[in-house]
Amino acid sequence: MEEENQNGEAPPKFPAFPYKPYAIQIDFMNALYHSLNQGGLSMLESPTGTGKTLSIICSALQWVVDKREQEKLKKEVETDNSSAKGGEFGSDDEPDWMRNAVINNDIQGEEKKSRKKDKFGSGFRKADKRKNHANCTDLFSRRVEEESCTKKEGKSLQVSSDAVDLNDEEEFLLEEHESDEEGLPCAGKSKRKVAGVSLSSSSDEEDGADGSSDDEDEEEEKLKVYFCSRTHSQLSQFIKELRKTVFANEMKVVCLGSRKNFCINQEVLKLGNSTRINERCLELQKNKNKEVSKIKSLGAGGRIRRNKASCGCPMLRKHKQQKEFKNMMSQLGALDIEDLVHQGRNTRCCPYYGSRSMVPAADLVVLPYQSLLSKASRESLGLNLKNNIIIIDEAHNLADSLISMYDSKITLSQLEDVQCNIEKYFARFSNLLGPGNRRYIQTLTVLTRAFLRVLLNEDTGYEGSCHDTENSSGENGVPTSSMAINDFLFSLNIDNINLVKLLEYIKESKIMHKISGYGDKLASFEKKLSLDDSEERSTLSSFQALADFLLSLTNKDGDGRIIISRTKPTCSGQQGGYIKYVMLTGEKIFSEIVEQAHAVLLAGGTLQPIEETRERLFPWLPPNQLHFFSCSHIVPPESILPVAVARGPSGQPFDFSYSSRRSSIMIQELGRLVCNLVTVVPEGIVVFFSSFDYEGEVYNAWEASGILDRIKKKKRLFREPRKNTYVESVLKEYKETIDTLSSGERKENPSQSGAILLAVVGGKISEGINLSDGMGRCIVMVGLPYASPSDVELMERVKHIERLGNSNSIKMTNSLRGNELYSGEAHEGFDILRSCRHRGKEYYENLCMKAVNQSIGRAIRHINDYAAILLVDTRYAADSSTRNFRHPTSKLPQWIKDRFVASGDYGQLHRMLHQFFSYNKKR
Repeated sequence: MEEENQNGEAPPKFPAFPYKPYAIQIDFMNALYHSLNQGGLSMLESPTGTGKTLSIICSALQWVVDKREQEKLKKEVETDNSSAKGGEFGSDDEPDWMRNAVINNDIQGEEKKSRKKDKFGSGFRKADKRKNHANCTDLFSRRVEEESCTKKEGKSLQVSSDAVDLNDEEEFLLEEHESDEEGLPCAGKSKRKVAGVSLSSSSDEEDGADGSSDDEDEEEEKLKVYFCSRTHSQLSQFIKELRKTVFANEMKVVCLGSRKNFCINQEVLKLGNSTRINERCLELQKNKNKEVSKIKSLGAGGRIRRNKASCGCPMLRKHKQQKEFKNMMSQLGALDIEDLVHQGRNTRCCPYYGSRSMVPAADLVVLPYQSLLSKASRESLGLNLKNNIIIIDEAHNLADSLISMYDSKITLSQLEDVQCNIEKYFARFSNLLGPGNRRYIQTLTVLTRAFLRVLLNEDTGYEGSCHDTENSSGENGVPTSSMAINDFLFSLNIDNINLVKLLEYIKESKIMHKISGYGDKLASFEKKLSLDDSEERSTLSSFQALADFLLSLTNKDGDGRIIISRTKPTCSGQQGGYIKYVMLTGEKIFSEIVEQAHAVLLAGGTLQPIEETRERLFPWLPPNQLHFFSCSHIVPPESILPVAVARGPSGQPFDFSYSSRRSSIMIQELGRLVCNLVTVVPEGIVVFFSSFDYEGEVYNAWEASGILDRIKKKKRLFREPRKNTYVESVLKEYKETIDTLSSGERKENPSQSGAILLAVVGGKISEGINLSDGMGRCIVMVGLPYASPSDVELMERVKHIERLGNSNSIKMTNSLRGNELYSGEAHEGFDILRSCRHRGKEYYENLCMKAVNQSIGRAIRHINDYAAILLVDTRYAADSSTRNFRHPTSKLPQWIKDRFVASGDYGQLHRMLHQFFSYNKKR
């Protein structure tokens, strides 16, 4: 790392840090500050429990304060110079925000000119080749966020004499659509489209909900910091750390989240499913007071005036109240999602739209991954990344998180739902539709039928026959195949359809809303049910799934793969299955973010190996232009005891590999180990399993053999729930049990001395939950949690990564192309892994060890914390020469690796644990 004062400048100071910082925290803050000065891409690694969040806050926001101060001084100098020349510009009466806006505009103007010549230029120009596609993608965003079914204006429709009373159904009729066949791909126009209204303009939903005023446009230019993390709990933790600093009151902070987390309308919230909540929220905003909605009237002086519509949601009706809510939120300082929801309930104002309206004026925007990394979400929220700061926390799996946002999937039942509703709609309105609308609806019908034929295994050009499929189906009976986009389109004979124009039509015509609205009305009439009481599957979400999948098919052939999964018919005759597009490359997506921002910082506890992240997300960036910083842990060596446990109490070697982990011998030996641990480990033990299914198998086996009763005599047992909503209450009870029993208050069982928690790698407890002090005195990692090799999507990623920059892997990938049939058993995946020579296999290992590192990092949370970390498997202790893969311990964080020991037998482990806890209790 270069010295911060290499240019003769004094190192930055961080007065906002609430405590006396440790040396590694000062190093981290200096590195981050230096990275912001340089701009571009940086990766900053600091072990969990080292105060990383607080260090990020104090250095990044201090840089913003210092930068604004520098610009202010610069402006004052320019003002003095212009005054000395007799100029009138820049008087002292100008407010600071106006002066800053002028400076920012000048800076941005210069940066626009030089942007093409900067160090990132060569990589970003690659994306320009698909400019037309990108524009069409902008027009049709993945969400229906900004759409609203507008009431028709102009002359009334001429209805044919044979039509049955259309008064109640006029709203479902499509406007006549014209398209210029010879023009641009996105040339379709609606005859009744109001002149001057662009597709990107804000919808009625935004007019009423955001409550933004024109004077906020000026504030959009101010320097912002965007901080994003994976989960809402991690964002709440960030806000709590922020409150410890003066920045919580000095800077305007806003926390964004999903409707599911923010909604306070109980009628909507009870729907439970996030997709249905989103749909219902948007639908309520379209149900505005039709008497005043969109009516232009002549006011005084003949000026055209548009009356504001009254929203169907009671939390969004009063615009004045919304403005007061926004002002109140600004004055209360840094609020997390729970605070915003609490205030929203008190004032009966929507916190979701209230928080969105605060974005333009904010200095710091705290938001989840999806909101920042998804282009559709950024546009929907109106986030401006230009010349701003982006900090992505928990970035160890950033590449996988990013590409998963661009996956799309449509199920057999959704396709049948869409086809059924299209047929009903077309049968009712075909005589009233123009030729353009009829043509596009028939095109949609052709596509849905083609997709249905694939899943139902009817006669298509698709190569996987029913006979082959059945022969290759595995233990689950789920035959799955993968293929490239072009192969998929050609095999279904739909390669001649212009999907870009079709998507633009779907966006412009609001056809999804029209057909699903008519379908829901029919269903409601037939079943005598209200919309809220209808079946779980929503017609609109089925249409949206189809639109998302069609959008995915417009990607480049090599950017992703099509996964086709069929299930055998059940005894009731029902058939499942789905078609899914899996995005494989995140390079283009990430380059859009980096190109706009002044600096992008990737932070995390364990970011290595950084080469994998570089190759997958920013291969165009030369290694010498990637700033990387890593620091050690704050805890002393004697506070941690990482041990590889190769054998159990009876001498049985531990082997939790895929083939042997389910054996009763292995499960019982693990049970005996845990029975011994509960006697020697004080307070809390957390045992991590590779999956919920395996944890369930082990639990049932222990219950049957009596091991569970032996464990419960010493510690109260808890299990991580599958549903995230219950995790918090389980953790709270787990902590209270430990605190109560550790303090000597024996209520039920006098022999109990704490608690044990059975958790799952990749679950909520392993990601972002603090198991500090007594909650995690011992972490037990059962085996190596390798992902299942029978996961087709994972194997596609492995094959793609193996290809990156490796010409030697072409032979391997070619032999695996086409419509490979995966049997549901793991041997197909193992064949792929064995054929990988470097990158693919490395990625598969990294995926496993990153999960291990995340899980075991939950225990040490501050300098006085202490914990034992037991890695239970012979592979953690085995000589690397005996293994095909690299030794897993080589991928452990350095602060654990430095103190790592392997136990020869359980007797040695027991002695080490006894000495460790005795020493730390006295300390």
